[in-house]
Order: sequence, then structure tokens, then C-alpha cells
Amino acid sequence: MVKRMAGPAVGLLLVAMAPAAVEAQAPGTCDKACLERIGDQYRAAYVKHDPSLAPIAPDVRFAENNVEMLRFPDASWDTVTEEVGPALTLSDPQTGQVGIYTAIMQNDVPGFLAIRLKVEDRRIVEIEHILSTRRNLSSPPTPIGDVREYKHDPDLDRVVPPAERLPRERLIAHANGYFATLENNTGEIRGTRFAPDAMRHENGLRFTEIEQGFKSGRYRFNNRVRDRDFFLVDEERQVVMARGFIDHKGVLDEYELTDGTRTRSVFREPHTWSFLEMFKIRNDMITGVVATFIGAPYYIRSPFTKTPDPVYDAHKGESGPYGEPATSQLH
Repeated sequence: MVKRMAGPAVGLLLVAMAPAAVEAQAPGTCDKACLERIGDQYRAAYVKHDPSLAPIAPDVRFAENNVEMLRFPDASWDTVTEEVGPALTLSDPQTGQVGIYTAIMQNDVPGFLAIRLKVEDRRIVEIEHILSTRRNLSSPPTPIGDVREYKHDPDLDRVVPPAERLPRERLIAHANGYFATLENNTGEIRGTRFAPDAMRHENGLRFTEIEQGFKSGRYRFNNRVRDRDFFLVDEERQVVMARGFIDHKGVLDEYELTDGTRTRSVFREPHTWSFLEMFKIRNDMITGVVATFIGAPYYIRSPFTKTPDPVYDAHKGESGPYGEPATSQLH
């Protein structure tokens, strides 16, 4: 797990030294092609309700929407009827992680599904699903698109030439900067940069002008973005995938945007977003974001979070575990 970033310079050093950045299988155990083949096998097994079609360990840990099942298979493994593809698959041989963004049908219920697989010795030892459907959305309304209309931006899957690639720690710093900007959003861009045409897709819906939205201070109601875990860095595609939670305490009422406009928070009670989110980075800027997320019980935690963050209140200026300065910039 990568966390406790104390500003840009120290943060990059800590990221480089963090366990998630170095814990890995023995070199050559399972390269990108191997991991992504296992990802394909998993998707096929899932849709056919047949675990034998994928190399799943007998003692695999399986969680869906942050609830760990006592036995496998269970949950949407029993109800999925169709995959609405094509899927986007990411991989990180250094950590043995596979990330998948796809869409499914459960009979007549469409949903966007993000998957994390942990592979050890060519076997899947951890399975994590975040599955967003209209039936498990909660107030305030969660954005969700049409699974049959949504297509992944081809650039997300595009391999970046070696000469243009950033190192792992720099990619993670961009993703962490995004979350730093999202937490207690006051209009400052903290620790990252955005391409002018950068787009974000949330549960299949497209949002443009990411940077302008942040600079407006629109997301001030986000009290904290916690338990950030940058578990996958796809160096060839220059993509980072992360797990995390956005907490809303529900105490912020009216507030002022950076242009002086008065607005009102849509969060009127304690609430949490749970997400698996990925970031594409080109030319030292975030160019694309894809998030699958759900409304969840306030302050829920993932069974895969090894060291949960301490409680802190960003709106009160309390220092969180990431130690981000208010005006941190990535230069």
C-alpha cells in the first residue's frame, strides 16, 4: 500500500520505497502477457459461472463492493448473464496485479464493473470487484451511463513509447495529486497537472474540463480521500490504478466557489464513495480518468486495506496521513 506522502520531494521518495511498489513475484514468474491472459481467463470464467476456467487458488479471497465473501464463488458470480465489452485490461508484473474495466448485465440489470486480481505463482489469490448498478446507487444520485453506448477511449490502452515514459513514482505522484486536489477542494491544483482536453469517465458517463471543475472549488464537500492504495502501475501504458474512499461528513451546507458564486452541498448526511479508479498520464499530465464507484456506508473500509488511515478532518485543517501542503504543485 502506498501512502503517507509528505509533500512532493519526500512523497516521491516514500512512494519509491513503499511496500506496494516493491512487493512482487520472482522476476519472470508472470509477465504482462501472462497477467493479461489470466485476466481474460477470469472474465470468461466469471461470465460462464465456471471457476475452473481460470487459475483461481482454492483459498482465494473474494470481495464485492467491499464485502468479503465467506465462500467463493458468490455475489455477482451467480447472477452475471453477459459481458458488454470490450474490456480494458491493465497489468503490473512488479506487483502481480491485474486491473479490468468492463460492463455486464445481470439479467435485465446493467452495471459497470471494475476488477482487481492479485496473481501469485500464476494463480489468482485475491479478487476485488466494485460493481455499480442502478439498484445499488445511493443518494445523492450517482452518475451512471449506458453500458451498450459506452466505449473506452483508445488512448487508455495505447502503449507509450519508452522514450516518453515516466518512472513509476512519478506516475503515482500524479494520481496522488489528483486525490489531494479532490480532498477539501478549494480551487488549488495540488501535486498534478491536467491536459487541456483531459476527460473523466464515471460509471460510463463522460465529464470534460476536469481542471476547470477543480479550480472552481466545486468539490469542497469532499472532506477526505482516504486509504489510497496505488496497487497497479502499468508502465507500458503509463496508467495507475488505485482504490480509495471519498468521505462526506454532511456538515458543509452553503459554500462559495472561487468566482464568488454561492452554492449548496448535495451531501446532507454522512456518506462515502468507494472507487477503483485509473489515470492515464502522457507528457507529464493526466490525460484521462476512468472511475467505477458506488455509494457506500459512511467510513466503510476495504478488507484489502492493510493499514487504514487515522481519522482526520480536512475541512478543519487537520493534517491527514498524506501530509500534502495546501498549494503543492508538481514541477
